[in-house]
Amino acid sequence: MLSTLMERADFVDEVAVEGGGGLRAFAAGALGWEPWWVRGLFRARSVFARLLRTAHPDVRPGSGGMRPEEIPFTPGRRIGFFTVVGGEEGRELVLEASDSHLAAFLAIVADDAGGGRTRFRMITVARCHGWTGRIYLTVIRPVHYVVIRGMARAGLAASATTP
Repeated sequence: MLSTLMERADFVDEVAVEGGGGLRAFAAGALGWEPWWVRGLFRARSVFARLLRTAHPDVRPGSGGMRPEEIPFTPGRRIGFFTVVGGEEGRELVLEASDSHLAAFLAIVADDAGGGRTRFRMITVARCHGWTGRIYLTVIRPVHYVVIRGMARAGLAASATTP
């Protein structure tokens, strides 16, 4: 599925961390991470998205404080502003957030790193729709790096405390 998503991608980023625990706990921690400054960034995003006249300017994270058992793997189910595209229990979870200007995918992949450790990879793939998508991606790219790394740290912390 990932190779198909990466075809025609305008942006691909991968962050990898290693630790204990499973995919559900990692995903719950990563997707539930919502510090005050990220909420502020989403408010700023709303203003920017309105200027670009996107279809959904008021997207918000809205998944704070998730528990591992709340992570769905069924396509079509929602996690915050993401829609589950696919997944395999314990192995990978693929999410999508689309708007008129951009289709963004987030894959969370868990690989055995040996010694009872797991390597978690968070892979972001974005496809721009027209000039507004390219402008949007250019502006948010530096912030994306900070946010996705924070999500990875939060996922790692959550997976370390949950078997």
